[in-house]
Amino acid sequence: MGSREALQNSGMNAIPPFRVAIIGGGISGMAAALRLSELAGNSPTRAIEIQLFESFPQLGGLVASERIGDYLIERGADSFITNKPGGVALCRKLGLEFELIGTDHKNRRSLILARGKPIETPEGLNLIAPGSAWSILQTPILSWRGKLRVLCEPLVPRRSESGDESLASFTRRRLGQEMLDRIVQPMVGGIYTADPEKLSLQATLPRFLDMERKYGSLFEAMQAGDESLGGGDKTTSGARYSLFVSLRQGMSQLLGALEARVRAVAQVHCGARVQEIVFSRGSASEQSPPPRGEVAWTDANGEPRRTSFSAVILATPAHQMSHLLRTSIPEAAAELAQIEYASSAIVVTGHDQRGIDHPLNAFGLVIPAIEKRRILSVSFLNRKFPDRAPPGKVVLRTFMGGALQPEMMDLTDGQLVETALSELRSIFGVRSDPDLAVVARYPLAMPQYHVGHLDRVARIAGTLASTPWVELAGNTLGGVGLPDSILSGEKAAERIWASMG
Repeated sequence: MGSREALQNSGMNAIPPFRVAIIGGGISGMAAALRLSELAGNSPTRAIEIQLFESFPQLGGLVASERIGDYLIERGADSFITNKPGGVALCRKLGLEFELIGTDHKNRRSLILARGKPIETPEGLNLIAPGSAWSILQTPILSWRGKLRVLCEPLVPRRSESGDESLASFTRRRLGQEMLDRIVQPMVGGIYTADPEKLSLQATLPRFLDMERKYGSLFEAMQAGDESLGGGDKTTSGARYSLFVSLRQGMSQLLGALEARVRAVAQVHCGARVQEIVFSRGSASEQSPPPRGEVAWTDANGEPRRTSFSAVILATPAHQMSHLLRTSIPEAAAELAQIEYASSAIVVTGHDQRGIDHPLNAFGLVIPAIEKRRILSVSFLNRKFPDRAPPGKVVLRTFMGGALQPEMMDLTDGQLVETALSELRSIFGVRSDPDLAVVARYPLAMPQYHVGHLDRVARIAGTLASTPWVELAGNTLGGVGLPDSILSGEKAAERIWASMG
């Protein structure tokens, strides 16, 4: 049990519980709550009370599945990668290990739009690093000049300077401008919805810097098959899709199971808007956990409330963290305020395959900015996971906005749908009206890890060193994927537990 009730039931003199406030009910906040309860469950002497605050009416953050007729769509993440342990370990913990499903092997390839046509990504490409010279020579995406520049990569000397570098600078230096414009920008920039001229390679894909340092060449690193650096896989096209999984009933199956577990161990307040965190200097007896401060918030009915805490975990976007810490830890708040965010939207549409000219025989398409289109990418959901659509139907998820197209977020939902359908018609020959059209907006949801981001993270950690009972979690400081977000919440919980002494 490990809770306050467990101590009372044991017949011991109950010590007031150590109360932890968790601000943010997305995957990181819920993972933190569950991990705290596990730690408390293994301790016979320490009771803990967990209060979880979420401003939206429901928990879950950016993950949401929805069944519409015979379609099962995803409004947010549609899968997660398995070479990072956080996601699989959580599924195992929740009894969902046998509900995991892999991607369909028949269509494990990706496409890149090149001069208006969808072209298969060069075989073996590892986001930035080419799999082989032959795959580069074969691709029609690059001109002969662009191909020759890429093939000269082993002759490019190592960078003499240490420190961070942008994705654009690294790619341009080692592989040339055309490789950056035509292949790397849409593939990597799309993951982070970022501007490659600003995106920190050290904060996002440090393995490519390590490839250069260790081998002097991306080609050499890939040929060496160094799995610790992501080399050696020369058979896939684009992302390593064999490493991605989802759940049979959609990604919300994971969130639903996690929410049920969290509600059993924590007091959950949805529709709760936290205005301020106030720290106190009050003393406490040795028999009681010290009250560190109060959370000032309004409940779902708009009633003002205050909740004391002994420790707090912030699992929100950086701008919200900054707002909440502005009076208590102003130095950290100032650094957090400097982390920029991008907004995006996903238009999910269902179609009859007979009304589409292209076979859609891949997992998706990314679109270089140089193509001057109004969308960033398109994911073919039921090519990854066939059960997401009825027979003869397809689900397309069209991504829009991001750092390079912020003006798209000014459009109405109807205009976003019209724009998506127009682009799908032009690129794939989508002629029929959709069976469904759903718009999911994510305002200021994707942190931008600009060059120097890790230095800022270190400064934030320094400002929090004197308050070990304050922790940050989520994708604010690093790691945009679901496994990273889960691990971030769990590690924050472990550090809070350690601070309890």
